[in-house]
Amino acid sequence: MQSTHQQETPVENQKTGFKREINLFDAIMIVTGGMIGSGIFIVTADISRQVISPGYMLLVWAISGFLTIVGAISYGELSSMFPKVGGQYVYLKEAFNKMVAFLYGWTLFLVIQTGIIAAVGVAFARFTGVLIPWFSESNVLLNIGSFEFTSVQLLAIFITIFLTYVNSRGVKEGKLIQNIFGSTKLIALFGLIIFGLLFGINDTAVQANFTDFWGASGSETAVPTGTMLISALAMAMVGALFSSDAWNNIGFAGDEIVNPKRNIVLSMVLGTVLVTVIYLLINLVYLLVLPIHGLDSATGSMALGIANAENDRVATAVAEIIGGPGATIAIAILIMVSTFGCINGAVLSGARVYYAIAKDGLFFPKMASLNKSGVPAFALWMQCIWACILCISGKYGDLLDYVIFAVMLFYILTIIGVFVLRIRRPDLPRPYKAFGYPILPALYIVLASGICVVLLIEKPAFTWPGLIIVSLGIPVYYIFRNKFKQHKDSE
Repeated sequence: MQSTHQQETPVENQKTGFKREINLFDAIMIVTGGMIGSGIFIVTADISRQVISPGYMLLVWAISGFLTIVGAISYGELSSMFPKVGGQYVYLKEAFNKMVAFLYGWTLFLVIQTGIIAAVGVAFARFTGVLIPWFSESNVLLNIGSFEFTSVQLLAIFITIFLTYVNSRGVKEGKLIQNIFGSTKLIALFGLIIFGLLFGINDTAVQANFTDFWGASGSETAVPTGTMLISALAMAMVGALFSSDAWNNIGFAGDEIVNPKRNIVLSMVLGTVLVTVIYLLINLVYLLVLPIHGLDSATGSMALGIANAENDRVATAVAEIIGGPGATIAIAILIMVSTFGCINGAVLSGARVYYAIAKDGLFFPKMASLNKSGVPAFALWMQCIWACILCISGKYGDLLDYVIFAVMLFYILTIIGVFVLRIRRPDLPRPYKAFGYPILPALYIVLASGICVVLLIEKPAFTWPGLIIVSLGIPVYYIFRNKFKQHKDSE
């Protein structure tokens, strides 16, 4: 096997121009580093407010983790069949058609990937402000009418430009940053879990949370039941699912991965399992340290609890109780490391999709070019420019809310693609077949579709604009298809 791989790699590189320099460890760091951003440190507060009970809060994270892992093992079949640059774009094109694939790429560029880069960049800048107070949203550098440009936006833009420059130098540089910050992040998170379990257990919080585990646990609001509970769980799951998102990004770099038919699926599965375990353990620590709804007889973070933590910063409140005020700085540094790695992973992977779209003649032709380092530099810088505009506009948060529904639709469509290709193209080589097929992929489709239906009913202000953003891609597809000539791969 090894000799065959060594003979095939140069030929593949000559065809694509990409360099196969991402090994299994690198791929796992890209998966975990892209998944773990700022969400795990804050979204538990909102989840707790929606489902009320400690039991249902943990259940939300468990179901979200299950869906993420099932998504990964289902995508694995597609990634082993089409281990090419572009990942999900390629899977949708092969299962359906170019227009469906373009709609995904269009939404990815317009909102998803660039919006994540912008939003996580701002999160990085906000927590930098804990160490350097000059970086604050109250520090307005430019004020024109209702428009304000703050030092937080400035740092977010600088980080985006810096990481784009690093990744434009070659995939080695990009993966080095991902490996350093990804491994540091994982070590620190496990350290937080171990420290919390050994030294942070608070008897008062344990009694408040675990005596009435599936009940209101001191909340004045009753735990929802029946259809109300189903709706609450579905809406709460949005935050948990997006804290676990970006696990599929490793597929975008298919032509740069060593032994991609094996390592893409392996990194997705190992990465999602690892992150799911970390998320469940961290939330368990939260419940062992802080009462979910606070205590009237207490003060500070204990009085506020998880659901009402100041600015939703649950991790900061927990760290302060365990280690005192100085622990706030440690958590700020951890979140800076976490968000820095998350931004780098998003920058590295996203440009590969735009490259694939341009190769099909559906995007600006220059995006289909590689620089001397074998990376799509023009696509990287176009992504950077748009992400910076989202930072400046201040509208990226709204855009991310609008596209949540659309992102889930594309996940569902892609997994439906597993069934479509089994029927239409049964003879295609499948180095890896989806574990649990057809039950697990079908279960994902049913559960994810159920969440989408609930969101359509309960959050129309966010779901319908998401559909509009996707739908706008249809006329753009036909305009671009006619405008840009097909560019053939060099052979």
